[in-house]
Amino acid sequence: MTTLLTVESVSKGGRSGAIAAPPDSKPVVTLGIPREPGGRARGPGPELVLFAGAYSACFHGALLNAVGSLGAVINESTVRALVSLIEDERGDYRLAVELRANLPGVQREHAQRMMEAAHVTCPYSKALRGEAAVTLVVD
Repeated sequence: MTTLLTVESVSKGGRSGAIAAPPDSKPVVTLGIPREPGGRARGPGPELVLFAGAYSACFHGALLNAVGSLGAVINESTVRALVSLIEDERGDYRLAVELRANLPGVQREHAQRMMEAAHVTCPYSKALRGEAAVTLVVD
């Protein structure tokens, strides 16, 4: 096994704190707990800005690889990740993800197969197997 990339970030203050990137550790993103009615938000929750963005980008890359391996060409594709923080019946917290791909000019059944192939190879999808519900949707 070969390590291709290692990225470091430092969290201070939990979900309502900030994320910094060494070596200078200047805040990259100021986070905030989702706004309560009448409350003031400091920033987006980590699920929105960090995890959803990273997962959508990673999955999009895996999707483009799957498209290429099938000999297809897609222009102007997009992938949206909707990440939800859920509480189960025992009070434990989990993530649920819905990945929505827009693949112009591709028939729905082909697009679904491409998404399923990407889900097999995407590192984020692999990391979540068994611990999070991930739904694949063709837009």
